[in-house]
Amino acid sequence: MDIDAFSAVNGDKWSRLQVLARKRRLSGREADELLRLYQATSAHLSLLRSVAPESGLSAQLSATLAQARTRFTGARSNFMDDLARFFIIALPAAFYRLRWLTVCCGLAFCLIAGAYSFWIATSPDALRALGSDATIKQYVEQDFIHYYSENPAASFAGEVWTNNAWISAQAVALGITGFWVPMILFSNAKGVGIAAGVFAAAGKTDVFFSYILPHGLMELTGVFIACAAGLKIFWAMVAPGPRSRSQAVAAEGRSLITVALGLVLVLFVSGLVEGFVTPSSLPVWAKIGIGSTVLAAYWGYTLVLGRRAVRSGATGDLAESDAGYTGLAA
Repeated sequence: MDIDAFSAVNGDKWSRLQVLARKRRLSGREADELLRLYQATSAHLSLLRSVAPESGLSAQLSATLAQARTRFTGARSNFMDDLARFFIIALPAAFYRLRWLTVCCGLAFCLIAGAYSFWIATSPDALRALGSDATIKQYVEQDFIHYYSENPAASFAGEVWTNNAWISAQAVALGITGFWVPMILFSNAKGVGIAAGVFAAAGKTDVFFSYILPHGLMELTGVFIACAAGLKIFWAMVAPGPRSRSQAVAAEGRSLITVALGLVLVLFVSGLVEGFVTPSSLPVWAKIGIGSTVLAAYWGYTLVLGRRAVRSGATGDLAESDAGYTGLAA
């Protein structure tokens, strides 16, 4: 077979197939034409490979067919479109659905931390149980403050990010057990409350909050979101509603994967604040202002975009084509 003559005869069809395969949208007539040209070009490639399997023309036709194949076999959307949909629809919808649980987790945390702080600050026996006077003094005047600056800011931010992401991942993944989220909330609230009580007993509450609030506003909110996500999937198992229990847990689990991915970014931002802002020489009001701005940005993003996304029917779950077959339930 003369390959040059073969190309001359069929070249226009191959070029047309390339044009159709690259078009963003196809009309019904163009879709039919794409399918006919795909079938014809497949036959051409098969014939060509029987004569010259390693030719450059064979490789070119293979690439053209692969591109065309994605147009009628469920081609994925553009990556940038998927990314935009994730940040504008899926993620804010998932955060918005957890807003009240997030607030409840935050209130529970504050109550527990406040109780421990009051107990340590007003009970000399409880304060002595934590260590000697010299140990307490060193913690208040050196250890607590130096913790934020003893390592380079970049490595410290990365360490904090990793640790918080690990705590949040546990809350999301093990929330279905029902006991893990309360345990995480209690243990973290206890630690913060005891530290606050020690500083209150030393008359340095202002120092404690000047180091905790800049990053803690967003960092702790991230933990509350993770705990809310864990409780959400636990409740889906306890009270699945009209769906089967497996369907309810699967749907909430897929939505909470969206939350977990979003928390990676949320905790990354709080880690940057903790690594670069908290130990900085900025005025206290400026550091707390930065932390408050980050928190306000999160809630603005969640309440504005999230409300809009939820009203349009978004839940943070995968699209139907990705979620797979769902059986009917009554």
